[in-house]
Amino acid sequence: MLRVPIAAALVGLLAAVAGTTSAQAGQPDDGSRRAHYDDYVALGDSFTSGPLIHPIRLDRPLGCVVSARNYPALLAAQLDVETYTDVSCGGARSSNLWKPQETPLGTNARQLDALSKDTDLVTLGMGGNDFGLFGSLISDCTEVRDQNPTGSPCKNKFTENGVDTKLRDAKRIRGHIARSVRAIHKRAPSAEVAVVGYVRILPPIGTCDAVPFADGDYAWGDKLERRLNKSLRLGAERNGATYINMYPASIGHDACGSGVAWVNGSKIDLLRAMSFHPFAKGMVGIAGETYRQLTGRTAPRVKPFDTGAATAGKREAKRFAELLH
Repeated sequence: MLRVPIAAALVGLLAAVAGTTSAQAGQPDDGSRRAHYDDYVALGDSFTSGPLIHPIRLDRPLGCVVSARNYPALLAAQLDVETYTDVSCGGARSSNLWKPQETPLGTNARQLDALSKDTDLVTLGMGGNDFGLFGSLISDCTEVRDQNPTGSPCKNKFTENGVDTKLRDAKRIRGHIARSVRAIHKRAPSAEVAVVGYVRILPPIGTCDAVPFADGDYAWGDKLERRLNKSLRLGAERNGATYINMYPASIGHDACGSGVAWVNGSKIDLLRAMSFHPFAKGMVGIAGETYRQLTGRTAPRVKPFDTGAATAGKREAKRFAELLH
């Protein structure tokens, strides 16, 4: 899902940044008792890593564009874990659990390598890049809109011999998630595994300027995301993992949600989020809902977990934006 010419920009950013550290993790203000987890590992793609949500972590491969304010960093602080490791990376596919991922700047190691017998919580936010499901959908649906603005030209493009190839692929991802969960259990036998579903990108009804799809492709695109999340749920629950359903919590917070949107629309916001990716407020929503479903309690208000890593802050993010232009 991460599709932006970032290599030259990140080189300039790295040279410009001396580095700062992320904020110290705060304590919950409601006195609630937290679930007991000590060693938390986050696996995932760009919906987990949070590209362009400043500050950007400089201890990770820069091509992964990992935010210090993504939902794993918030969840780690909410759960008050002893150790926290985030190996998510923009553009990751399920196969990158087993094989390294090459990025424009740096190689992300096999994500499964972050797990150990001491790991007691794993979140997995992945699947949308498998078979190019989201990437081609996002780019092509905007490009073909003018062919039939009131119809479903994107759905038609991906229908071959009467077969909706995108819906077919969304169903096939179930097997990838099942295999991933089994591999996680093998590497971290004592861990609770939570597969985090994708937040709503499209509204259940209506259209908006932020998402320049043809009218009929809204319902179709939402159907595909629902099918993808169903694959995540079945792959999780039938292999001993918890599924974190983000659809109910994110209703009204889709890309058409204007000031309350958790997800960006089609235009890259260089200081806030990649196109069709979560904003910082979306990360807060995902972390809070994950905490609630894991513990049964309302998430405390916290600052992100302090990894001690150097980060590029807002001032440097502006330089980053200038470099991209």
